[in-house]
Amino acid sequence: MRNGVQELYLKFLNLRYSEEAQDLVEYALLLTIISLALITSMNGIASAVNRVFTNVSTSLA
Repeated sequence: MRNGVQELYLKFLNLRYSEEAQDLVEYALLLTIISLALITSMNGIASAVNRVFTNVSTSLA
């Protein structure tokens, strides 16, 4: 039992000081920021598309 806990602790330390884990966190934060920017811009894009279709609809009628 003690040997398993010690191995788990060593794996944790290896991940803690590994640069690969830091890169993964940075990529996750970057994707989150890009996703939030896209979500907030969707409202403006939807309004513009709606206006275009409304203008086309009124000009055809």
